[in-house]
Amino acid sequence: MTTPTSRAVLSARGIRKTFHATEPPAQVLDGIDLTIGHGEFVAVMGASGSGKSTLLYTISGMDRPTAGQVSVDGHELAGLDDTRMSALRLTTMGFVFQHPYFLANLDIHDNVLLPALKAAKTREQKEEAKARAARLLERFEIGHIGSHGITEVSGGQLQRASLCRALTTEPVILFADEPTGALNSSMTAEVMDALTQAHRGGTTLVMVTHDPACAARADRVLYLKDGSIVDEWKAGPWEADTTGDREAELLSWLRDLGF
Repeated sequence: MTTPTSRAVLSARGIRKTFHATEPPAQVLDGIDLTIGHGEFVAVMGASGSGKSTLLYTISGMDRPTAGQVSVDGHELAGLDDTRMSALRLTTMGFVFQHPYFLANLDIHDNVLLPALKAAKTREQKEEAKARAARLLERFEIGHIGSHGITEVSGGQLQRASLCRALTTEPVILFADEPTGALNSSMTAEVMDALTQAHRGGTTLVMVTHDPACAARADRVLYLKDGSIVDEWKAGPWEADTTGDREAELLSWLRDLGF
């Protein structure tokens, strides 16, 4: 298991996000400062409308902040045009969403492989990507469904395939936005086990979730309220035998914050 280090993979300073489509304009993020170290697993929680997903999209370059600076793996996002931003997301970041957004005309294997093939520049890199995709499918115990269509598998299997797809490009940091939000409890456990395994393999992970049981697996949890980080819960590396105590401690902390 990789131990988190002080080396920053992501740094955000003075992040503000204002939507001007409403009157008055809605300020969703209000001056957020955030540092994510290499190998960390950070969860983001807060009430509905607190700015969790907006923060994730802003620090990952999927959206631009109204003010402030974001750096990912040494790249200042503000200085990147759309083409270079897309390239950075493809090669440096991985994404897992609540819904997998797979292509219906491709089977599971080809959906998983597609981003890595797009990132590959040489024939050798393409072959390495194919081998890596096959290893990931086996690693997360879904190699047997590689030839299946996306409507022929369970929701938990589909979300694990989404994680495989995110990891095929060997990202420095993985962003997950409510990855278990559409799953039942058994499928949620499947996906969280897979995410925990990816994190233990060295992947830095930032996850937005409403589920305290999922957040309890993180090294630390940030709590957002009205677009600001108002508190932080630190627990260190998760182990299965600490689950009950961690969840109880986290729930107590969340209740004190009014969650």
